[in-house]
Amino acid sequence: MKCVVFTGGGTGGHIFPGLAVAEALSSSLECRIVWIGSAKGVDRKIVESSELYSASPSVLEFIGIPAGKLRRYFSFQNFIDVFKVAAGFIKSFFILLKLKPVFVFSKGGFVSVPPCAAAKFLKIPVITHECDFSPGLATRINSKFANRILVSYQETAELLPASLRSKVICTGNPVRLSFYSGRPEKGRSFLNIKSDLPVLFVLGGSLGARQLNDLISDSIEYLVKHFVVVHQIGEANMDQGQKIKEGLLKSSPEFAENYKPYPFIKKEMADVLSLSSIVVSRAGANTVWESAAAGKPMILVPLEKGSSRGDQIENAEFFKKKGAAEILLGEDVRPDIFIRLLRDLGFEENISGNERLKNMALASAALAGEKPAIVIADFLKSFFTSKNE
Repeated sequence: MKCVVFTGGGTGGHIFPGLAVAEALSSSLECRIVWIGSAKGVDRKIVESSELYSASPSVLEFIGIPAGKLRRYFSFQNFIDVFKVAAGFIKSFFILLKLKPVFVFSKGGFVSVPPCAAAKFLKIPVITHECDFSPGLATRINSKFANRILVSYQETAELLPASLRSKVICTGNPVRLSFYSGRPEKGRSFLNIKSDLPVLFVLGGSLGARQLNDLISDSIEYLVKHFVVVHQIGEANMDQGQKIKEGLLKSSPEFAENYKPYPFIKKEMADVLSLSSIVVSRAGANTVWESAAAGKPMILVPLEKGSSRGDQIENAEFFKKKGAAEILLGEDVRPDIFIRLLRDLGFEENISGNERLKNMALASAALAGEKPAIVIADFLKSFFTSKNE
């Protein structure tokens, strides 16, 4: 059986899209998939808790390597991490030498650089994919080793050196195919929702998002009268969720059932998304593209440049430009502005006949309509039958 290598890690954002491609590839082609990630951190846990690993542990294998962070700024930690990167390269070299994979597919993150560099040295084809609007540092480095550079946005090509643009293919961002076929009745059953109110789904990520959580907390008295609020608040923030619930039981007990906090929603995510009338979330690539696959209008609260490299703002602006989202940023992240936006979107009226929401949903679905996981998997299959350069 032929082998392929996937690499990426550090956060779920560098792993979940790759797993979506791995699932699509394995469903149409018999091959062994080896994921190279960080020996420490969340990488192994995410890969080995995936549906593909659970269903076919003989098909998907995880191998950990030392991983050093790549920084654009001076830090004494850089001197230590240079040795980690070198160790990661050496281990990757011998892993690839033994496996002789058809290709190496990178989803970014610092851990992906050593395997891509080793693959280039061994003349193994490298394909790298960038989820965000602007390429991160790891993607910029990996692009120099890559035979092909896959991007989620056509405009991303212009942000790469001119010498690399001929390698770029715009595929969109891969998400699991289940997000295209979520079942709202299963979502309703999982959430135990009896009300006919629209569902407002708040996605703070697996770790939560303080700014977003505080916005919901400060708006909750209004929200529960007009929505069932499903709040993925993060494991570390469940105390805040319980306090919100307890406050409602005292102030508005008749509406308290309309607030449902969860630490993290896993396998039921596609069904909950399909039930939702609107998604309120950060603007990480995975979140916005999963919501798009489900055809949902979005209110995005991106991380600002002081807290990130600005990629979430770029993602959010793209989806707003395409008509799929509205944005709250900076001083506008306030309960009064948030509530006014919900009213402007027609949530105090008959939303089933609201043209603005319908158009946002159609725009959202159109962005993810080509099913990028399948598009990428089909492209990767070409490496099995040709010397794809």
